[in-house]
Amino acid sequence: MGPLLQVRGLRKAFDGHEVLRGIDADAEAGTVTVLIGPSGSGKTTVLRSLNVLEVPDAGSIRIGDVGLDFAPGHRVGKRAAARLRAQSGMVFQNHNLFPHLTVLGNVMEGPVVVQRRPREEARADALALLERVGLSDKAEQFPFQLSGGQQQRVGIARALAIRPELMLFDEPTSALDPELVGEVLAVMRDLATEGWTMVVVTHEMRFARQVADQVLFLDGGVIVERGAPSAVLEQPRQERTRRFLRLLGEAG
Repeated sequence: MGPLLQVRGLRKAFDGHEVLRGIDADAEAGTVTVLIGPSGSGKTTVLRSLNVLEVPDAGSIRIGDVGLDFAPGHRVGKRAAARLRAQSGMVFQNHNLFPHLTVLGNVMEGPVVVQRRPREEARADALALLERVGLSDKAEQFPFQLSGGQQQRVGIARALAIRPELMLFDEPTSALDPELVGEVLAVMRDLATEGWTMVVVTHEMRFARQVADQVLFLDGGVIVERGAPSAVLEQPRQERTRRFLRLLGEAG
């Protein structure tokens, strides 16, 4: 049995500009992979490709026992894309909650509408997940009544509700006020401890050091360096990695 996530030869271009230039990556079940790199390096495109929100031009993705191949001129069928998408839960930068639904309604939506699970079962699961992210008292409120950090925690509960194999996080704290970042990272740390397989795009280097099993540094659409956080973040081999980390240190 191979890794839970397997990515081979992933390529993607926008308007002739190649954003991904042959990405290979594996992630074992129960591990946390953190993608770092400068703006425009391709990390979010990798993440969105895993969820088929972006359709790669070439390469292959396998999550669990569901795989998809991409090739120039080959259209990916809706059903095949939906099967791969169902393997992962995505937490976006800007929450993306449904404003007209309550917190509970947001978390129940995927299981009821997409997976067609019984409403009562989905409700019980959703309440348990809200408890897990510390928001059981907010179940009947609407997103506009919550802080950004609370909205993001609802987003995590909503992603978990579909019982995915893999959790994807696209800079989940970058839109938050600094004092709200900790509450979201705490939930993510708990998920890692519980053995969830996670791929996280983030600038939170402390989180990467503490939680990641592997760090991938991307630049110019390629993985420049990969390894344990202690290696990539403390003793990077590549000058591009060192330069990026220096800039991040100056910015912080």
